[in-house]
Amino acid sequence: MLTKRKKEKVIKDAAIHDTDTGSAEVQIAILSKRIEELTDHLKKNTKDKHSRRGLLQMVADRRTHLKYLENSDKKRYGAIVKKLNLKK
Repeated sequence: MLTKRKKEKVIKDAAIHDTDTGSAEVQIAILSKRIEELTDHLKKNTKDKHSRRGLLQMVADRRTHLKYLENSDKKRYGAIVKKLNLKK
Protein backbone atom coordinates (compact mmCIF):
# COMPACT_ATOMS: atom_id res chain seq x y z
CA MET A 1 0.00 0.00 0.00
CA LEU A 2 1.24 3.48 -0.81
CA THR A 3 2.06 5.56 2.22
CA LYS A 4 1.21 9.24 2.26
CA ARG A 5 4.85 10.26 1.76
CA LYS A 6 5.37 7.89 -1.17
CA LYS A 7 2.19 9.12 -2.81
CA GLU A 8 3.16 12.77 -2.33
CA LYS A 9 6.56 12.07 -3.90
CA VAL A 10 4.96 10.34 -6.90
CA ILE A 11 2.54 13.24 -7.34
CA LYS A 12 5.35 15.79 -7.09
CA ASP A 13 7.41 13.95 -9.72
CA ALA A 14 4.55 13.62 -12.23
CA ALA A 15 2.66 16.89 -11.64
CA ILE A 16 2.34 19.40 -14.44
CA HIS A 17 2.06 22.37 -12.07
CA ASP A 18 2.25 22.95 -8.30
CA THR A 19 -1.37 22.22 -7.42
CA ASP A 20 -1.81 19.33 -9.86
CA THR A 21 -3.20 16.23 -8.17
CA GLY A 22 -5.59 14.74 -10.70
CA SER A 23 -4.19 15.05 -14.21
CA ALA A 24 -3.85 11.94 -16.32
CA GLU A 25 -0.08 11.92 -15.77
CA VAL A 26 -0.44 11.95 -11.99
CA GLN A 27 -3.09 9.22 -12.05
CA ILE A 28 -0.92 7.06 -14.31
CA ALA A 29 2.09 7.56 -12.04
CA ILE A 30 0.14 6.65 -8.89
CA LEU A 31 -1.36 3.58 -10.54
CA SER A 32 2.09 2.51 -11.76
CA LYS A 33 3.53 2.75 -8.25
CA ARG A 34 0.60 0.80 -6.78
CA ILE A 35 0.98 -1.84 -9.51
CA GLU A 36 4.69 -2.23 -8.71
CA GLU A 37 4.02 -2.70 -5.00
CA LEU A 38 1.16 -5.13 -5.57
CA THR A 39 3.25 -7.13 -8.03
CA ASP A 40 5.94 -7.55 -5.36
CA HIS A 41 3.27 -8.65 -2.88
CA LEU A 42 1.89 -11.23 -5.30
CA LYS A 43 5.35 -12.69 -5.93
CA LYS A 44 5.50 -13.58 -2.24
CA ASN A 45 1.82 -14.50 -1.84
CA THR A 46 0.96 -16.50 -4.92
CA LYS A 47 -2.44 -17.68 -3.67
CA ASP A 48 -3.83 -14.20 -3.01
CA LYS A 49 -6.48 -14.21 -5.75
CA HIS A 50 -8.36 -11.16 -4.47
CA SER A 51 -5.30 -8.94 -4.74
CA ARG A 52 -4.59 -10.36 -8.19
CA ARG A 53 -8.04 -9.23 -9.32
CA GLY A 54 -7.37 -5.76 -7.94
CA LEU A 55 -4.07 -5.70 -9.81
CA LEU A 56 -5.79 -6.54 -13.08
CA GLN A 57 -8.31 -3.75 -12.49
CA MET A 58 -5.50 -1.26 -11.84
CA VAL A 59 -3.67 -2.31 -14.99
CA ALA A 60 -6.86 -1.85 -17.02
CA ASP A 61 -7.44 1.55 -15.44
CA ARG A 62 -3.87 2.65 -16.22
CA ARG A 63 -4.26 1.42 -19.79
CA THR A 64 -7.45 3.50 -20.13
CA HIS A 65 -5.69 6.63 -18.85
CA LEU A 66 -2.76 6.02 -21.19
CA LYS A 67 -5.07 5.58 -24.17
CA TYR A 68 -6.88 8.82 -23.29
CA LEU A 69 -3.61 10.71 -23.02
CA GLU A 70 -2.31 9.23 -26.28
CA ASN A 71 -5.46 10.31 -28.14
CA SER A 72 -5.58 13.79 -26.63
CA ASP A 73 -1.90 14.84 -26.44
CA LYS A 74 0.85 12.65 -27.92
CA LYS A 75 3.63 14.84 -26.54
CA ARG A 76 2.48 14.44 -22.92
CA TYR A 77 1.88 10.73 -23.57
CA GLY A 78 5.42 10.23 -24.81
CA ALA A 79 6.83 12.15 -21.85
CA ILE A 80 4.99 10.09 -19.20
CA VAL A 81 5.78 6.78 -20.90
CA LYS A 82 9.46 7.70 -21.01
CA LYS A 83 9.49 9.00 -17.43
CA LEU A 84 7.87 5.84 -16.02
CA ASN A 85 9.67 3.41 -18.36
CA LEU A 86 6.43 1.93 -19.63
CA LYS A 87 6.46 -0.20 -22.77
CA LYS A 88 3.83 0.21 -25.39
